[in-house]
Amino acid sequence: MDNTREDERQHAAERRRGELLEAADRVVLREGPGASMNAIAAEAGITKPILYRHFGDKGGLYRALAVRHTDALLDALRAALDAPSDRRERVEATLETYLAAIEARPQVYRFLMHPAEESPGSERGFAAGQHTAPLLRRLGEELAKVIAERLDLGPEGEELARVWGHGIVGMMHAAGDWWLREQPCDRKRLVRHLADLLWGRLAAAGDRMGGPGF
Repeated sequence: MDNTREDERQHAAERRRGELLEAADRVVLREGPGASMNAIAAEAGITKPILYRHFGDKGGLYRALAVRHTDALLDALRAALDAPSDRRERVEATLETYLAAIEARPQVYRFLMHPAEESPGSERGFAAGQHTAPLLRRLGEELAKVIAERLDLGPEGEELARVWGHGIVGMMHAAGDWWLREQPCDRKRLVRHLADLLWGRLAAAGDRMGGPGF
């Protein structure tokens, strides 16, 4: 009986946590990096101390939101990488998926990747920029795993896969950040240009197990 009650309490806490993250998402979509704990608590209809009780502090809430959005992005990237098409098309689909995601929700992207500016007389928003490196490292490691699984890169394969994984993520992040700010060309053209840049040794690497490869 005690275990049942504990399970019920845990499920209720997880459900409530999910509701609070939904409220935080709505504020982030409106305010971007300037989203504050006060605004999120108001959106959720609770006080700020209750919000702290669930997440510890601003950093805890930020990390929960980052995991939520990074998980969704990784699922979409894996789907693009596993699509039944040739390697060039998969590479373009992966780039397209990332760029479409940041274009569709630019305020979320800025919240995750850029620090908030402090305005006089107001609560400072999340200093999200300090968390950019861990997010990019996670994306880089996940992409490295996919590359290592799908490409035969020889005796230095593990090292090369990690270099490529982090290098590709860094390229996507830098190019996407610049593109989102300046919009120098449409998304399709940017995808093609970036895929052309990658199309060197990656195109020549052998496939494992004779499959279609990465």
